[in-house]
Amino acid sequence: MQAVMIVAIVFSGIVLSIGIVAGTILMGIRMRHDGMSKKSRKDRNDEAKMVQELYRGLSDMEKRVESLETILMDRYGKDRKL
Repeated sequence: MQAVMIVAIVFSGIVLSIGIVAGTILMGIRMRHDGMSKKSRKDRNDEAKMVQELYRGLSDMEKRVESLETILMDRYGKDRKL
């Protein structure tokens, strides 16, 4: 009976050791690849580009609105003088 217990303990120790080594290797691989698949990285890059385009578009729109405000203020100021 003691021999069976010793074999069970040794076998479970080997299985746990293999699991820990495999887990460590997988974690290292994931850390090396930022924890993302190629598709996820591509999606993240595409999303970043889209946000940058939106920001540029909003900046251009802000300049246009400021120009329109200037034009309207100039017209309003001229109408008041009359």
